[in-house]
Amino acid sequence: MSAPSSSTLPLEAVPKGGLLAGSLRRLQLRQAILEYTLRRSKRRTIGFLINEHGLRVTAPRWVTLADIESAIRDKEAWILSKLALRRERVAQAQAEQMRWEDGAQLPYLGGMLTLRLFAARRAAVSHDADAAELALHLPEGATEEKMKSLVKAWLQEQARHCYAARLPVFAERLGVSYRAFTLTSAKTQWGSCTSAGMIRLHWRLMHFAPEHIDYVIAHELAHLIEMNHSPRFWAVVASVFPDHAASRRVLREHGLTTLPPL
Repeated sequence: MSAPSSSTLPLEAVPKGGLLAGSLRRLQLRQAILEYTLRRSKRRTIGFLINEHGLRVTAPRWVTLADIESAIRDKEAWILSKLALRRERVAQAQAEQMRWEDGAQLPYLGGMLTLRLFAARRAAVSHDADAAELALHLPEGATEEKMKSLVKAWLQEQARHCYAARLPVFAERLGVSYRAFTLTSAKTQWGSCTSAGMIRLHWRLMHFAPEHIDYVIAHELAHLIEMNHSPRFWAVVASVFPDHAASRRVLREHGLTTLPPL
């Protein structure tokens, strides 16, 4: 699931039943890296289904994996276009659910922040943790895009502080050293780690509870010991984060399309 020099933690969702409902696989296509769920059945042909969880492939038990991947490549254009359409519809629905106005709710660290809008000569953001409010101070006539820009910048600043504090904790527990970390806006992964010790973490993890953020950090640092997703790798993760399965499930079921568009 990873190149020799780096490893990634995917954003793509899997069925609510988890891997028992089908095995999660990854395939390098011409245009993208595709994650899909493979289910075996008694049907006679290979079937493709695009739903809220991504691509599900159902194939007869006797069909080889090579034949399945060949069939996926043959339908690459159709699959990617349908996935893109699905993402657009989800994003549009999400955008309609959250109105950027006073009183809007923004997910943050597993809870909700209430947005409060105030007229001001200069744009600024202030956070009241006790009241669970995020105040946006904006000049008169500020657009929705300006509100989003302020919130995005604030979330990224919080992400830098959070990750800078938590990375050394798990690095010490694992007995590893990382070179540096950066924020990422990747569309297909929550984080990545290179063999050179560069850690990349998605800033939108700040929407999730602290334990899920810790899981991604532990996951990526564990790759400095095992640059793969073998049983040995998961044993390393479990040594510092025993309940990693619960966090994996949450992050797989809540991709970027379920978050407010920013």
